[in-house]
Amino acid sequence: MSGMTLADPRSGVTRPAQGGAVASSAYAAEFERIAAGGTDPAWLPPLRRRALERFSALGFPGPKDEDWRFTSLAPIARRTYHRPPPGRAVPASELRPHRHAEAGWTELVFLNGRLTPSSNIAGLPTGVRLGSLRRALEVDGAVLERHFGRHASAERSAFIALNTAMFEDGACLYVPPDTELAAPIHLLFVTDRNATGSVIHPRSLVVLGRNARASVIETYLSLADTAHWSNPVTEVVLDDGAALELVRIQREAEAAFHLGTTQVHLARESRLTAFSISFGAAIGRHDLNVVMDGSGAESHLSGLYMAHGHQLLDNHTAVLHAHPNCASREVYKGILDGHSHGVFNGKVYVTPEAQKTDGKQTNRNLLLSDHARVDTKPQLEIFADDVKCTHGATVGRLDEVALFYLRSRGIGAEQARKLLTYAFAAEVLEEIPHATIRDRLERLVMARLDERESA
Repeated sequence: MSGMTLADPRSGVTRPAQGGAVASSAYAAEFERIAAGGTDPAWLPPLRRRALERFSALGFPGPKDEDWRFTSLAPIARRTYHRPPPGRAVPASELRPHRHAEAGWTELVFLNGRLTPSSNIAGLPTGVRLGSLRRALEVDGAVLERHFGRHASAERSAFIALNTAMFEDGACLYVPPDTELAAPIHLLFVTDRNATGSVIHPRSLVVLGRNARASVIETYLSLADTAHWSNPVTEVVLDDGAALELVRIQREAEAAFHLGTTQVHLARESRLTAFSISFGAAIGRHDLNVVMDGSGAESHLSGLYMAHGHQLLDNHTAVLHAHPNCASREVYKGILDGHSHGVFNGKVYVTPEAQKTDGKQTNRNLLLSDHARVDTKPQLEIFADDVKCTHGATVGRLDEVALFYLRSRGIGAEQARKLLTYAFAAEVLEEIPHATIRDRLERLVMARLDERESA
């Protein structure tokens, strides 16, 4: 792998903005406490310190930053956050309603950013390494040095920089070449009441060797309606011919803030299938950046965001085609109710070398309220002349003709609206490969629609 970093030429390289010096002073003392722990391998402390300096220089993005002009971070920037208290074992009764795992599935449970004894690691193939990133850095730091921070660069994003400087734990998965995981791995990131007023920086690394196969499910949820800030970063590296199915579910408390980044690097003929589902948080944003750094690579990105009340859910995607004969498909859908606000900003960038690129990007939004709104900005930047690339976006309401048809068949008005809204979401949900996950998400969508009906 060439380790390209040109790779995400988004306009969204965060410029210096509001709160640079203030943010630096607020986090410097906490950073020194983390650094004083002394368990990092020798290469990591300088990386952390450079990242903190970068965050101090950038600060929180402001309204003049193009990638943040629809999403104000003032509610986050004006608060001071502390480190969450030490974790505990989460009672099985609290986790049971939220677990997806079937028999034979492996599940890592993180409470307020730290791995807990509630985790369950089932039998994994020989050579597969899975566990706490904190532990992996202590016992296998030289191996991690080859990948950690190489693609999710602190130079590009204030929030990647802050995560790099301040993270304490997260998941680490390595699947060796020619190895296939028969069952998905569930990474469950949980917050409880003890997280109130805290900021949590989960950091995860997923590396698949040549021709390896795996499925990973990330769930972010709250066990209580706590006001906290989650700032997770997941770094994914796929070697030649590897394939990953990645499902990301954000269900945090509606008093919380969630700013997450997933950075994916695809080598030759590798394949990513990613699903991003967002229901929670007062402000919830996910940046999904994909670098196609080898010929024949493929990425299939799907997303569903459902907001109500005064929620703001923001999805940013960036797909870089840097080599020929690569394909990308992208379908994101939003359902907005109440006074909620949805944002979609997707960019497909095709370099001059990336001939025979096949890219398609679609964003569709359904407004269920006169007060809901959405800002959508699909983008293509193409510097090759032999490509097939399309993009489009729609914003609308439920089809009155379809409503009339259902009503004429004896279905009540609210039930007809619910059925049509669910059908709108189903295009994304039906593509999720695991029946257990798909069925649970379908129930969550129906429950959200039931809330609207009973409101």
